[in-house]
Amino acid sequence: MGDLQSHDCNEVESRIINNIKTIGWSVVMIEATPYFPSFAYTIGLWKNYKHPEIIAFGLSVKTLHSVLNIAGENIKNGKSYLVNTVYSDFFDEGSSQLISVDARSIQDYFGYAIWFNNGPGFPALQLVWPDRNNKLPWQNGFDEAFIDRQPLLDRNADFKFREVKNLAVFTTRQWLEQNKPILHVVHDEEGDWQFLTGDQMPEDAKIVALEQMVLRDNSLNEIFNLDYGEQAERDSINGKWKRSKSVLEE
Repeated sequence: MGDLQSHDCNEVESRIINNIKTIGWSVVMIEATPYFPSFAYTIGLWKNYKHPEIIAFGLSVKTLHSVLNIAGENIKNGKSYLVNTVYSDFFDEGSSQLISVDARSIQDYFGYAIWFNNGPGFPALQLVWPDRNNKLPWQNGFDEAFIDRQPLLDRNADFKFREVKNLAVFTTRQWLEQNKPILHVVHDEEGDWQFLTGDQMPEDAKIVALEQMVLRDNSLNEIFNLDYGEQAERDSINGKWKRSKSVLEE
């Protein structure tokens, strides 16, 4: 495992290394939050088999673990998964497809894989599952009840927020009229977004489309996954976001 042997590993990292050495890959599982769906991804497929890592969203972590282990076992036995190809490997009913993960989205989801591979320079595929009528999210008639459970990582890297682009969000007159930077972002318990300059007064509040915020300042994509009741702050437009659970006081 090269440099990883001397790494001061925590328990999770040690388990990942052991799984990759003994099985060939490992699966990291992330439970759903009130705002964001569950997801799981592989580590080791790229190192051991030169196959892109695989990620999947929106099912129970037990199911995601099982599905990705099926993929891992098949890849270990010589199979290569292709994009835009229908596969029946993963579920008793319904066909799945894989899509390419945009390289700009790797850093958002593959934390331990980035650690293991000493950086984000590895390819990845997303396993996309169908609804009860065997429709995939991009097909006409897909059940909209499932639309939020599978962010599609082959697209929208310029706009990473899960909400629709024309969602009304709160910002300030200072940002809109004076082009001051957003330094404080709040995603409140009701799901509303507030993009603040830090020097605003109540009467400075403005409403704009979420896409308008991102088009002017693409660095806002870095906090697309703030959960309900979370906030992020930075010192300058080029500063690093600091996240916390506390919410904006009235």
